[in-house]
Amino acid sequence: MDKAMPAIRPEALPEIDAREFIKVVQSRRSVRRFTDEPVPDEIVDQCLDLAMLAPNSCNLQPWEFYWIKTDSVKEKIVEACLGQNAARTSQQLIAVVARTGTWRKHCEQQLTEWPDEKIPKIIDTFYKRVAPFQYALGPFGVLGYAKKAFYGVIGLTRPVPRGPYSAAEMREWAVKSTALASENLMLAFRAFGYDSCPMEGFDAVRARKILKLPKDAEIVMFVGVGKRAENGIYNSRLRFSREQFIKHV
Repeated sequence: MDKAMPAIRPEALPEIDAREFIKVVQSRRSVRRFTDEPVPDEIVDQCLDLAMLAPNSCNLQPWEFYWIKTDSVKEKIVEACLGQNAARTSQQLIAVVARTGTWRKHCEQQLTEWPDEKIPKIIDTFYKRVAPFQYALGPFGVLGYAKKAFYGVIGLTRPVPRGPYSAAEMREWAVKSTALASENLMLAFRAFGYDSCPMEGFDAVRARKILKLPKDAEIVMFVGVGKRAENGIYNSRLRFSREQFIKHV
């Protein structure tokens, strides 16, 4: 964590001005064109730190952020992003990547890097026994299929954990947490006065090769960052009626 952003412990919660957060959320837009004004590296560093504070499944943090700083690499990524203005004019460009294969290492890190002197027994048990069983799929996914059948039977009479049972479900698991980090990232840039654009339109095969990603990596999105240009927002914002989406049960 950057020295300007010390960690906040639960017993020392700061006072919050909700109006400032509302301004950040309401003023965040998907900006398609940016000015030539640079975004300082120290701002990117702080925003990445804030992105990694996002909630995530079992605190296994299945994300990686590829901060594209080499001009030749950016040129290739812009092409892989189909030449979108949000990529081409961005002053900073970040690939947000989900990893399905880091969970075992991160289980071990929970115990070796636990912040308190004594690790609670429930934490020790979870990361040594529960999580390794929950996320392991076994050779050719056999363990995953066995767990699905087992929990399917047990679940007939009581609530049970359901998945992830397959590589596809592991991908969904990793992408969900990584998407939360992406939102943190974009809101952080807005809070610092910069804008962003999440991009899902790209050639994933080419982008993977350019970034030399491992096999278990999935590019969730590219995030272009900069100061919004006058013509940076293409259309007015449209959100459908809240009654269409908010259900009272």
